[in-house]
Amino acid sequence: MEIKRRGKRRERVIEVSLVSFVLLILTVVGLLVLLWSVEHQRTTHARIPAIDHFSEALPSIAGIAHAEILPGNRVRVLQNGRGFFPPFLADILAARRTIDLETYVWWKGRICAQVAAALAAAARRGVEVRITLDALGAHKADEHLLEAMQKAGCHVELYHPFHLRDLGLLNNRTHRKIAVFDGRVGYIFGHGIAAEWTGDAEDAHHWRDTGLRFEGPIVNALQGGFAENWEEETGEVLVGEKYFPRLVPVGPSRAQVVAAAPHGGVSEIELLLKMALASAQREVLIQNPYFIPDDGLVKLLADDVRRGVDVRVMVPGPVTDSALVKHAGHYYFTELLRSGVRLYVYNRTLLHQKVMVVDGLWSLVGSTNLDDRSIYINDEASAGVIDSAIAAQLKAAFGRDLQDSTEVRFGPWRSRPLTHRLLDGLAYLTNGEL
Repeated sequence: MEIKRRGKRRERVIEVSLVSFVLLILTVVGLLVLLWSVEHQRTTHARIPAIDHFSEALPSIAGIAHAEILPGNRVRVLQNGRGFFPPFLADILAARRTIDLETYVWWKGRICAQVAAALAAAARRGVEVRITLDALGAHKADEHLLEAMQKAGCHVELYHPFHLRDLGLLNNRTHRKIAVFDGRVGYIFGHGIAAEWTGDAEDAHHWRDTGLRFEGPIVNALQGGFAENWEEETGEVLVGEKYFPRLVPVGPSRAQVVAAAPHGGVSEIELLLKMALASAQREVLIQNPYFIPDDGLVKLLADDVRRGVDVRVMVPGPVTDSALVKHAGHYYFTELLRSGVRLYVYNRTLLHQKVMVVDGLWSLVGSTNLDDRSIYINDEASAGVIDSAIAAQLKAAFGRDLQDSTEVRFGPWRSRPLTHRLLDGLAYLTNGEL
């Protein structure tokens, strides 16, 4: 270090060698590459071969996607907040040993206080209550409600909270919506704990959503999905009959659960979705709020139409929680419409459910959006149900939603303004981070 005098003023001039400067730059670049590599693992898009029959695809779907098909389940379809929260609160009240809840959204509204009070009361009567909330999705939560639950004995954990040491994990969120009561009753759903998910989709402030309530052997798989992230955050391993009881058949439905998490390579949920579509013979119904398909999914839907499959897709219309997502989803509309896929926009409120029905037999419900974030970045959970009665209920709900929807026609869509097209293309570039 050299000190130069200029009059009464002293200036310190620090001489840094070129080698030191280069090493500093390389270190910073290396750290940035390390963080990027942690977050952006290598992914491979699945290439699905032709499949003649759905029955042929089922064993492959189960094996490759790590989604064992378990018979003997009783399944109840829960539509909107009016259908979801009453049984959900009743099961909290009925729980005697354990309650395990994982969700992305916990925002504001009277329902938050109701759920928090019910969970706190369960803990006070001796129930083990574990709650995993995504740190980003629950950032609007009232702190006093979380504190009240903890004071009552609930164990509340935030998934991937914002710590400097975890910078590489910040973009990985848990978007799973799972609840398990006494290891015997399970839920998988798209609802958040917030005012928007109450009511019956009657207006723009009460959103449209669908969930499933399970009894039977499949509840063990739901418990496993919860236990995975609980162990990641707390180190506690849930072992024993209390959490994974022996569950006997109680109903007619076969079911499977995919609790997907990013690990590089081909995504299990992508395999599940694409193999189901590749095997479709008669009908595909899709309702999804973040419908931003990749090239492979667009091709599968087009191939379905060419085979004579009736493919109908419903997405949000004027009510949306993200204009950017809405425009990104428009990117492939022209190609889908040209191939014969029928597209609808839902007008009454935000269409938030993630539902797929294939050939009136296999139905998928859960938290998984049809975009790159859900498939490659988030932790997600969805359940496939093989039961024509459940598929018929979901198809009937799709039909009712059509009454509040507008079909998108190829001619008018192709003639939309240039500014709209530019917005669609620019928005699609951000697909991986939406």
